Amino acid sequence: MIQFSRTMLHAGLIVFAVAIAAPPFAASSGGGSSGGGGGGDPNAPVVCREGYAYSKEKKICVPKGELDDAMLFEQGNALALAGHYERALDVLGAVRNRRDANVLTMIGYSKRKMGALEEGIAIYHEALAIDPDNVNTREYLGEGYLTAGRIDLAEAELNAIGQICGHACIQYRTLEKAIAGAPGWN
Repeated sequence: MIQFSRTMLHAGLIVFAVAIAAPPFAASSGGGSSGGGGGGDPNAPVVCREGYAYSKEKKICVPKGELDDAMLFEQGNALALAGHYERALDVLGAVRNRRDANVLTMIGYSKRKMGALEEGIAIYHEALAIDPDNVNTREYLGEGYLTAGRIDLAEAELNAIGQICGHACIQYRTLEKAIAGAPGWN
């Protein structure tokens, strides 16, 4: 039988109380609570539990409803690009403006990366109906077409990007490399 001293029990209650009072999030890379991630990358997004988003102002996770659309998009975008697709969808789903092409683009991106290719492509088309010159949407749509084996449609998106921002913009160069089969594009 294990015996606990008063000190051990008191310390256990303190640890339990701290665990209950801890902020409702974990950093994206290895824990911690000061934002930015604990894996050495100060730019890594903070990953909050479902229903919460990180407040830069308060430096803690707060209920998503406390943040405005711009902050929700910024965090959802960062989460998606960092590969936290489910959390990104949770945060982006709280954006009030359902007709924001950039938000739709990142929802489509997260869906596509999670394996829902057709759904992601459909969402990209929604975004392009709002903003046909959005080169980020066109790049990701082209990548989606490549994943689906539709090189012809990916090349059409590449041509559209070239007409919008030229052949030197990052979206053109990225999709061009993907079409050429550059390693790691997906």
